[in-house]
Order: sequence, then structure tokens, then C-alpha cells
Amino acid sequence: MIPAQFDYLAPTSVEDALAALAEHGDDAKIIAGGQSLLPVLRMRLNAPEMIIDLGRIDSLRGVRDDGDAIVIGAMTPHAVVGSDPLVAEHAAVISKAVEHLADAQIRHRGTFGGALAHADPAGDLGAPALALGAEFVIQGSGGTRRVAADDFFVDLFETAIGEDEILTEVRIPKHTGWGAHYEKFVRVAHQWPIVAVAATVRVDGGAIAEARIGLTNMGSTPLRARGVEEALVGQPVTEDAVRAAAARATEGTNPPSDLNGDADYRRHLATVITRRAVLAAAGG
Repeated sequence: MIPAQFDYLAPTSVEDALAALAEHGDDAKIIAGGQSLLPVLRMRLNAPEMIIDLGRIDSLRGVRDDGDAIVIGAMTPHAVVGSDPLVAEHAAVISKAVEHLADAQIRHRGTFGGALAHADPAGDLGAPALALGAEFVIQGSGGTRRVAADDFFVDLFETAIGEDEILTEVRIPKHTGWGAHYEKFVRVAHQWPIVAVAATVRVDGGAIAEARIGLTNMGSTPLRARGVEEALVGQPVTEDAVRAAAARATEGTNPPSDLNGDADYRRHLATVITRRAVLAAAGG
């Protein structure tokens, strides 16, 4: 199908983008890489009168070191994030997740912030961002605010970004030296995950000192497997110990049922994949 007719703006600053958003209100839609929005427009599931393209705002691109955190601009393409040495060193689970994100074309066109703002619970970046305790920097006419990952994902395709606000960057606390793995279960290559697990683990003296586990497609938002995290602390990196902890992966989840599998199937997958991801992250 062909999208409904719309007007188009490509501002070169966040301030100009916010002004355009304020002017057009509910009739406007922000576009980043467009990998999520364009199919929606083509199917006419949404028909905004104005598209505001953030692609020309250079300040929203890039990865930088900021002391105890790395900062990823919202318009940074996935391919850039996945190959950046700062991300690989300090937030390795994000690098691992990007490797599994769709195909090369989408990784070069889609953007880090755009995918997170879209908030698809089956998206590959929400669980890693949540596991790492990311902070989302959101700018509006009233100024800039930071929102913790725990509060950013509100519901299905819904975030804490207001209608008159733009996500500008994501701050990731450094997890230098932590092992990391992203385990994704799909039926077809490049598919949205049926279930996926982001695991980052700090091992000290052969035992797990800290663990952060994020779950993909196990509810209406990305989820932390906090029960697993608690059960892993102090445990040796062995198959039996990790399996026992991973049995708690489904606590607090509400997985969907669809053509790819029902909720019970996803619950089973979550425990299996969590075990695999933790062992890989811990080097076990």
C-alpha cells in the first residue's frame, strides 16, 4: 500500500524539532530511522499530517565516554553502536544484542534511540538497556529530564516520552569487565525473537558476584529477571547452580500467546535460554 499524504520537515536542531512538534501537535509524528514507522504508514495504521525527520540533527549521533557512563545518541545507527569499541568494552551485552538485530540493511538504517522509543516488547534492545540500568535523556520545551530504564518502558509500545518531547540520548552505566551474552530464540533468521535473554555477569574467584538479566518478549515491556539475579549471587559457575537460578526466570512475567508459541511454551523457553545466556556470559 501507499501511505496517506503527509507534509515533511527535516530540522537540523533539537530545538527546531521540538518547535515543529509543538506547532503540529497530534497531527505530527517523529521519524528516526523509519524501520518501524514506515511499515505502519504503508499499511495506513497511522496517517499523520506531518512527519518530522530527525535524521539531519548531527548532535543526536555518536557514542562518547562520560566518566562512569557511556552515552549513545538517539540517532546513532545500530551498526555504529554494534561496532563501537566503547560499547564493546563497557556495555558488551548491547554489542551482543545488536549482532542479532534483524539484518545488515536494518542495522545500518535503524537507530538505537528509535528502536527503544518504539518500545516493542519483542525488540532486541530493550532488555539489554534495562539489564544495564540505562538512563534515558528526554528533552522537551520545559527542559531536559532523565528517566531510569525501570520507569521508561510503560506498556506495549508506550514509553515515558511525552507527546511534546524527544529522546535525545541514552546513558549506560559502565559494566567494564562483566561477561555478556544475548541468547535469542527464533524460527527464522532475522525474525523478532520468540523469547530472548540479555545476561551480563561479573565473576569473582569462580563465583558469580553480580548478575543483570533482561527478558525479551515475556510481557508487554522488557523485564528484569530479578529472581534469577538474586539466586545467582554467590553461586559457582556450574551447570547445576545456574539451572537452579534460571528456574526463577518466569517470575513476574506475562508472556503472550501467538502463532509462534503460547505462553507456556515461552515460559519453558525463558528458563532454558536464561541458563544458556548466563553460562555463556560467565564463561561457564
